[in-house]
Amino acid sequence: MTASSLTPELAKTDHTDPLLAALGRNLRRLRTVRGYSLERFSRLSGVSRGMLGQIENGKSMPTIGVLWKIVTALNIPFAQLLSGQETKGAHVLRRDEIPVIICEKGGLQSRALFPADSANRAEFYELRLAGSHTHPAEAHAPGTRENLAVVSGLVEVTVGDAAPVSLSRGDAICFEADVPHTYRNLEDMEAVLYLVLSYENQHLPTPNGIL
Repeated sequence: MTASSLTPELAKTDHTDPLLAALGRNLRRLRTVRGYSLERFSRLSGVSRGMLGQIENGKSMPTIGVLWKIVTALNIPFAQLLSGQETKGAHVLRRDEIPVIICEKGGLQSRALFPADSANRAEFYELRLAGSHTHPAEAHAPGTRENLAVVSGLVEVTVGDAAPVSLSRGDAICFEADVPHTYRNLEDMEAVLYLVLSYENQHLPTPNGIL
């Protein structure tokens, strides 16, 4: 898949094959365990049935926004959708082995700095925000908190209807992420941030599909 073939719902990613395979496998499993047909889950998540089918078949990588719609509808941590085998003991994450997900406009890159297993109630990410780029994020599931720290650059964060907050190197902000929020790079050079997502109310799949 090349950049020229991307639709607005698709994202670019490194190490595409294993990431797509895990994503498609997990989405199908989590959807069917809950008793959702593709049509029903499409209505629930707001993601088209065709897109869901492409994801489950390992043919398309959705954008970060579409992934959030899916995990919000499933009421699961983001990483559970990309989960492989549960990791025990020490686990080394080599830079070249960590998938990079790039938003549809290329202004935000995200790397998961933790093993993707279903036991995580907190997730650690490296974010790279392009110069002068603004990235809007949709509301996450209730109980989700973000702790964002700026490693380099000058970033403005807006949470819901609150006034924007400017953060420079070494500053951090923690907030309830169940409302729309925005990251804006106030400089023309790339900003690097560390993000910890924590989930207060994690619900795992149940046989009868009740969340």
